[in-house]
Amino acid sequence: MIATFQIERALIYADGSHTLADIEAAVAKGDMQLWKGEESAIITEIKQTPQQRGILFFLAGGNLRELQAMAPPILEWAKRQGCTKAEFIGRFGWQRTWLAKDGWYPRAVMMERDL
Repeated sequence: MIATFQIERALIYADGSHTLADIEAAVAKGDMQLWKGEESAIITEIKQTPQQRGILFFLAGGNLRELQAMAPPILEWAKRQGCTKAEFIGRFGWQRTWLAKDGWYPRAVMMERDL
């Protein structure tokens, strides 16, 4: 069971796409990965398309400096899994963090509406 406050807090911004139980089940099945720090946590998911394999940073929360330190080992692990790119989904505020300094760049805008 994922007893990680940071993941529960990050799920608030997932707009109801997943529950904590959904994340726990995906991690247990191996479809998602849980990376824990002392004060932080990251959930990733390998995404395979016909032409590319990438790692998606789906949820992240906690101490920004710790999250920054956690990212390089995760990216190295992803390379060993055959990933050629990394994506990060999050609030607009993430653009003002270490991500922009570490080579992450906005690629697109996601727009949504309720039906």
